[in-house]
Amino acid sequence: MPTYRTPGVYIEEVSVFPPSVAEVETAIPAFVGYTQKAKKTLDEDLLLKPTKVYSFTEFEQYFGLPKDVTIPATVTSNSDGTFTVEINPPKLSYILHYAVKMFFDNGGGKCYIVSVGDYDDAIGLTGLQKGLQAVALEDEPTLLVIPEAVKLLDTEFATLTQELLAQCGDLRDRFAILDVFSGDEKEALDAAKLTKNRGYFGANNLKYGAAYYPFLRTSMTHYVSSDEANVDVTLDDDAAADLGTFKTTKTGAYNAVKAALREQYLLLPPSAAVAGVYAAVDSARGVWKAPANVGLADVIEPLVKIDDAHQDELNDDATGGKSINALRAFAGKGTLVWGARTLAGNDNEWRYVPVRRFFNMVEESIKKSTYWAVFESNDANTWVKVRGMIENYLTQKWREGALAGATTKEAFFVRCGLGVTMNAQDILEGRMNVEIGMAVVRPAEFIIIKFSHKLQTS
Repeated sequence: MPTYRTPGVYIEEVSVFPPSVAEVETAIPAFVGYTQKAKKTLDEDLLLKPTKVYSFTEFEQYFGLPKDVTIPATVTSNSDGTFTVEINPPKLSYILHYAVKMFFDNGGGKCYIVSVGDYDDAIGLTGLQKGLQAVALEDEPTLLVIPEAVKLLDTEFATLTQELLAQCGDLRDRFAILDVFSGDEKEALDAAKLTKNRGYFGANNLKYGAAYYPFLRTSMTHYVSSDEANVDVTLDDDAAADLGTFKTTKTGAYNAVKAALREQYLLLPPSAAVAGVYAAVDSARGVWKAPANVGLADVIEPLVKIDDAHQDELNDDATGGKSINALRAFAGKGTLVWGARTLAGNDNEWRYVPVRRFFNMVEESIKKSTYWAVFESNDANTWVKVRGMIENYLTQKWREGALAGATTKEAFFVRCGLGVTMNAQDILEGRMNVEIGMAVVRPAEFIIIKFSHKLQTS
């Protein structure tokens, strides 16, 4: 209280409300990979620089288009005036452009892009590692996605994936969405191959990541440049020529090739599409709602059909406890995300994706909102303010349905005080200990409905 020396009337405002918790955002992914360019104003000024984009149009503005790989097309003229077209497009290496489109089409909002090189660079472990290290310096991303990791060698994939999980474990404010290395193979469901694929994820920080299988047959097709020069057409016995040269001279063959190109669907790993689902569910329901039983946009079907028996093997891993979430096609529903487990599938605390991500959100939100208390007096006045701030925030989460319990006392507790969470030595050493417990809602993964006969009574 100031000391007054001059007679008069003075106004003092007394703060009676505790500070509030400002909640952090939960679904801002960081995509790491190779792009056509990385330019905002000067060439490569965005290279290895995490850049926030708000739309797919903005992504293309800064990072360019897909790689225009040469697509060979063989056209044979038929006697009835029709054409038979055979197209054998090469397997794509650079897929970040398509992955980002899948993210936005599935409900994604803003995201970070880290370009580690252009299409003249070979996809390699070192480049992707540098991109991952750049993301570590950014505070805002809450999801990590590296779709091109599956293009590495298996040992490199294991190294990168484990480093990705390690970053999540060290920073504790982000979550990794992972692909299965052999996600385009049905053999990945075989016991030996499944064990090998699980081994790539390592044994540490498993609660900070979730894996999805299989790859997806998308409704997107191979990129054709504006002049159609990357489609190499051989018509009967003629020399090969760009598709664009047929547009006016041989219209029938041109139209046949264009129609065939529309059926060359891309096969992509699912991580980016799932990131979009995370964002959409967080926005519509909240981070505590499991990002599952949700349809995927831009998807025709999973590359591998999975039945209940196969999902048993994916969901439960008695040896290592590493659950893999299935993407399954259901009649009349399309392709759904049909799993919500972290890689720590045998851990009762951290088995479910929404539980881990809800704790991430609450921990980060309360951490950032409590900085005001650093160097404040370590006494009851400060303890009451901190406790009240956190209790108000968790009460709001309980009302929104994130915490289970008929009352707030059943849903959470916040403890802070001398003789409760601290002793005299803690006070002398400048520590203020706050203990928080939360009963987070968990997904109903198995719904069991029991039927029985009832004897007639009248």
